[in-house]
Amino acid sequence: MASSNARLTDEERPWQGIQPWLLKRGYMLRARYRSGWKPSGVPQDDAENLLGLPYPGIMDAIRTSDGKAVMLKKVAKSQHPLEAEISQFLSSPPLSEDPHNHSVPIHDILQIPDNEDTILLVMPLLRPFNDPELQTIGEAFDFVHQLFEGLKFLHDQHVAHRDIKGVDIMLDLSSMFPETRHPKAPPPKHGNCGGSAKSFSRTEQPSKYYYSGFGHARKYNLDDGPPAEMPYVGDDKSVPEFQGSGAKEPSNPFPTDVYYVGKLIKEYLSQKYYGVESLEPLVADMIQADPQSRPTIDEVIARFAEIQRAQPSILFRIRLVGKQDTILTRINLEMGHLKRQVNYSVRGLPAIPDYTRRS
Repeated sequence: MASSNARLTDEERPWQGIQPWLLKRGYMLRARYRSGWKPSGVPQDDAENLLGLPYPGIMDAIRTSDGKAVMLKKVAKSQHPLEAEISQFLSSPPLSEDPHNHSVPIHDILQIPDNEDTILLVMPLLRPFNDPELQTIGEAFDFVHQLFEGLKFLHDQHVAHRDIKGVDIMLDLSSMFPETRHPKAPPPKHGNCGGSAKSFSRTEQPSKYYYSGFGHARKYNLDDGPPAEMPYVGDDKSVPEFQGSGAKEPSNPFPTDVYYVGKLIKEYLSQKYYGVESLEPLVADMIQADPQSRPTIDEVIARFAEIQRAQPSILFRIRLVGKQDTILTRINLEMGHLKRQVNYSVRGLPAIPDYTRRS
């Protein structure tokens, strides 16, 4: 039986329309987006093609020159006139060669024919940062370290993101799921779109996290002094400096970036798991109401390093325990976790992953 996703949505049909042009440019879409495609009725054959768009405005594809899986992101230049420029700036040498750069790489920029306003940014195949979920306290500390490292890199280039939220943090899945071709496919441990596939944990194959979504980012000349930018109020309405009359007054976007990252850590780690309580004082300072009282990202990194050094090394192998987990769930998960950690220790795998040393 074909799933209800067998029919293309209104958002998908334009992709079918440009499929022949994309193929000429070296990017092959799934069979789903080729004219006349119909489900075969064979689950293993259809599973991948019953998956719709990975995210709004984003399509997965295969680069025909090397068979590499990529994502294509539509950008309306009239709405986000600087996204391509800033993304390309961060993706070009020498910045692209810096391991501290966690800005999503841009492989190519394509101008859609007969649509002067819309371009496609070609990016690596990435996955939501928390899919699959973090397993250990060490993996959580690595995630936080990379968030801070990536934000420092942006700020060192005088770039403020201005709209950091969970959906903007992505995971490079190439080492963990080397056979995956769709960023929303079920985790390979459950089968990759109906078939079997290799999968690894973050501890086994350390993975890099990326900042994406630079549609509201800006690059500043700090020789003119601290920037003062009119607020962009996106999905996150909680920014203290944007409340009341602050919504109509310019402010420095760099402390706001620090707020966004602190809130993200609070929402996705502190409020969700036990074991990361040591980060809470730092996070509290990052999200305090007065932006001038928040630490800079350099100060955040220095404090984080002190926090990490103060923890006993065994802590980082401990499983992240969900605050909503039942006792039975905890017991069941702990058995497998202990086996994995013994295996990792025997193999000499560090408790805190290091993406710069992955195989």
